[in-house]
Amino acid sequence: MSRRSVAGGLAIAAALTLTTLPATAEQQVVRFPTAKFPLGTRPAPTKTMTAVTQGIDLYSVKAGTSTDGYTVTVLLPNGKDAGSLTAAEATVAAVEAAGEAASLQKVIRPAVADTPSQTVYMVRVGLWSLKDKKKAEEMAEKLKEDADLKVKVDYLGDDGLKTTGPWDAKVVLIDAKTFRGSYAASVGTSVAKRETVSSMAKAGKAVIGVNGGFFNIHTATELRGEPVGASVVGGKLLSEAVPGRSAVVLKGRSAKITEVETSVIVTSQDGEQIATNGVNRAAATDELVLYTEEYGAKTPTGGTDAVLDAGGKVVALRASGAAVSAGTRVLHGNGLASDWINQHAWQDWTMRVDTKVMDLRTKEPLALTPDLNVIAGSVGLVRNGKVKITAKRDGHDSLNMILRRHPRTLLGTTKDGSLILATIDGRKPGTTIGANFVEAAQFMRWLGAVNAINLDGGGSTAMVVSGKVVNKPSDGKERGIGDALLVLPQ
Repeated sequence: MSRRSVAGGLAIAAALTLTTLPATAEQQVVRFPTAKFPLGTRPAPTKTMTAVTQGIDLYSVKAGTSTDGYTVTVLLPNGKDAGSLTAAEATVAAVEAAGEAASLQKVIRPAVADTPSQTVYMVRVGLWSLKDKKKAEEMAEKLKEDADLKVKVDYLGDDGLKTTGPWDAKVVLIDAKTFRGSYAASVGTSVAKRETVSSMAKAGKAVIGVNGGFFNIHTATELRGEPVGASVVGGKLLSEAVPGRSAVVLKGRSAKITEVETSVIVTSQDGEQIATNGVNRAAATDELVLYTEEYGAKTPTGGTDAVLDAGGKVVALRASGAAVSAGTRVLHGNGLASDWINQHAWQDWTMRVDTKVMDLRTKEPLALTPDLNVIAGSVGLVRNGKVKITAKRDGHDSLNMILRRHPRTLLGTTKDGSLILATIDGRKPGTTIGANFVEAAQFMRWLGAVNAINLDGGGSTAMVVSGKVVNKPSDGKERGIGDALLVLPQ
């Protein structure tokens, strides 16, 4: 998979930091909201604004106060921190048998657009203030040693239930009317390698950069930069879509949130066709995978490679396990897919490779021109001005993902086509708590988004402005990620 409190609840005048920009007769159409802050008890936020360049403003937003403390969560027999009432009651009995008082907590995970609410139960022991975390840790050790229970120390602000905050967010507003640059995606020096947002922003000479979608942490270490979902960079498909998953389509200075589907069909000179199973990722048994020169790693061993030149001519047939040379593509197959290559991809034959990226909302293919870029989102949050959280469709319908709070990287578009990029830092008790999906959606609606998606978050959340990381990544430093969204100057 990958963050400053305000004392009291009084409104504080916004501090403004402005840089001089060229005079323009055009009037900005996207503005910071004047409505009450949407989270918690709706405290008045403080904000600091910096004009980055024409049409781009950066806001540092802080709201709320710290009132949450620590508890000890006792894991249930299934090893999870929440489950059925029967399992929770049995765990309460085990705690009480050890001589400690336990509380049974009912937790309702809210319903979202594509999955109903869920009621689960947790077992908690004790409650300590923020400054007394050590006492919670001592109780956890006692329960481990005396009762052989599996436990963890939990900060209550992470639960996703009622809270007063605090929140620390960075918001970039890019005005459709006055912005003169463009948007792009980057996978860094290769698909396989993970890189920081700072590195990709510097290489792309971007004025703004944020982390993109999820990357594959369940593959070989050297391949973990691979995006999970659609990736198009400069009109080239570098990673196939997860069918139906949310994505942002970038073209010039326009950004559109939609869902996409991808296909790569190979037609041999003898007329035989086959659909590839993936692009630039590890191949499973019997799969045909297309590797481009951007892959940056060797093809898998144990199969057959057909090396194609720019025109689709088979310039080499080889045992797999070699690099993809510049100016070439490689069709790799193992098992049944290897048999297909051996039967239909003969030396000097021409293979037609038809790549299609389909916008599932318009039912129209996207033109794979050099100004087209696509980044996969992780979860849809807002659609047509209403909260619509598609956690199940996008593969994140768990209690941990929907309800609990994490650092977030968010992207939204306004009615007039302006772009909103935001990070909400988290996992810093007493300083900033992050957001759950519902809160993230509310936050983006507050900012003016009529469509919004959640990008990768957690330790991956990073925003770079003019070469500087402006948020506080929860890992303590920037994490290497799979891809990034870049905002390029004029």
